[in-house]
Parts: sequence; C-alpha cells; structure tokens
Amino acid sequence: MTSDTMPELPEVETVRLGLQPVLEGARIDAVELRRPDLRFRFPARFAERIAGRTVASLGRRAKYLLADLDDRTRLIMHLGMSGSFRIEEGGASTTPGIFYHPRDKQAVHDHVVFHLSNGHAVIYNDPRRFGFMDLADGPGDAASPHLASLGLEPVGNAFDGPALFALFQGKRTPLKAALLDQRMIAGLGNIYVAEALHRAGLSPMRSAGTVTIEEADHLAAAIRTVLGEAIAAGGSSLRDHRQANGELGYFQHAFRVYDREGEACPTPGCDGVILRAVQSGRSTFHCVICQR
Repeated sequence: MTSDTMPELPEVETVRLGLQPVLEGARIDAVELRRPDLRFRFPARFAERIAGRTVASLGRRAKYLLADLDDRTRLIMHLGMSGSFRIEEGGASTTPGIFYHPRDKQAVHDHVVFHLSNGHAVIYNDPRRFGFMDLADGPGDAASPHLASLGLEPVGNAFDGPALFALFQGKRTPLKAALLDQRMIAGLGNIYVAEALHRAGLSPMRSAGTVTIEEADHLAAAIRTVLGEAIAAGGSSLRDHRQANGELGYFQHAFRVYDREGEACPTPGCDGVILRAVQSGRSTFHCVICQR
C-alpha cells in the first residue's frame, strides 16, 4: 500500500451520505470539545455558537463537509488524514456491513462530540489530528477562506469537456498536476486522477495544454465515471478512511492502475505493464503503452 491516505471526494461524499439522515433536521443540543485544537485551534466560542442551532442541510464542497445551520452559520469540517465520524445512540454504535473493520474507539482520540435532539451523538475521532473544524458567517464559498479559491466541482453540472479544455489552455504543467490543482478542479486526489487518466488513455506526464477538445471530453467523462463508481461503492477506504457507518468501501478492488505496479495493464489488447513514477513527491501509476 502506498502512503496516499488523505480521503478523497468519494470518501467524503460517502461520509456525508452516512451522516445526513442523522444530522439534517436535528438540533445540536450540546457540543463537547475535548481539546482546544485539532490541526488548528477551534474558532472562538465554537461550541457556544452552534449549540441550540438546527442543521438545515449537510453538504459537501470538494473534500469539505458543510453543515448549514438555521442561523446561516456554516460549520466546515475536514477529515485530514485519519479523521472519521461515529454515530452512537443509547451508548451503542451500529456498524453493519460485509467489509466492516473496527474503527478507532479510544476515548483519547474522540475529540468532538455533537449531542443531538434526536438522541444520537456524532463523535469526531482523529488519532493524527490533521483534520479541523471552522465556522463561517454564511453559506456561500466566499464566506470562508477554505472554500473561496476552490475550482470546479468534478461532479457538478458545470464540469464537462469544454470546461476542462478551457482550464488547460496555455498550461505547461503536467496533466496530473493540473488535475490535482484545487484552484482549477476541487476535490480530485491522487487515486482517482490516476484511475481517470488511465481510462481516458492520457499520460500523466504530458503538458495539460496539449490536450485536445476530444481528449478533454473523454477525460471529463472518465473523471465523472470513476467518481460516480467510487461513491456508489462506498469510497476506497484506503488505510484510515471509514464510511460513517464503519463499513469499508469496495472500490479499491476495482482499481485499474493505482497501487498495481508491475501488473499487466487491464486495457483490452494492451501488452503494457503498470509502472510507478514519482511526480511532485507523489506516486503516479500508469501504462506507458496505452496512455499517451
């Protein structure tokens, strides 16, 4: 297994889907902060500002979870490397699923507890404390420095081949680096970029500005397909990630190139072998035969 453990867009979306039925419409009766900080210090009066507020909606922007409260305050949450949520009711947690794997339940790593009016407790656990929580005074992206500079959502309506082609114009950076630039496309990470580039038959090494409109169409479709399949499968669950209900995801079993160095390329008719290279300090998995 490689060192890429940051949850990506599909993982965050599966967490959102698991938390949504419990959080939306519930009042936050109380908030326990068991330490003054995670990756950053909690905002001033954090617990006081959200206690008594009702969660109007739970959304996602890139790799951020966004809880919009009834007074227009937005709770922004990022899982970091090892953050996860656990849902408990009556002192017991339910973690069904064929691919269940015990999550960290040590109290020393339970840093935030949201006590809800529906009897549930939502607990944020983060052994490595690279995640964080923040508050914004409004629901728009511009209200938060974390969200203000984010680019297109790759599962949003505005994301398509022409949009991707326009973003790449004049870019001399490698294609993989361009796709990972959160200011251009928000939420893509190392795993799904590798998978999408392979499906589209594009080399991660070529300059982004050389991509044609036809290739951009294929790549946009591949990105949407890979992300959609991963969300449907419950996320990749590499190392630290867990779904909100504790299940492991299934998509890692469908990886075509990621972490498959030395294996035969799965493209029909291709005699290539999956190679691993390093770009900007990160692993790149690709086939030099069918990815051009």
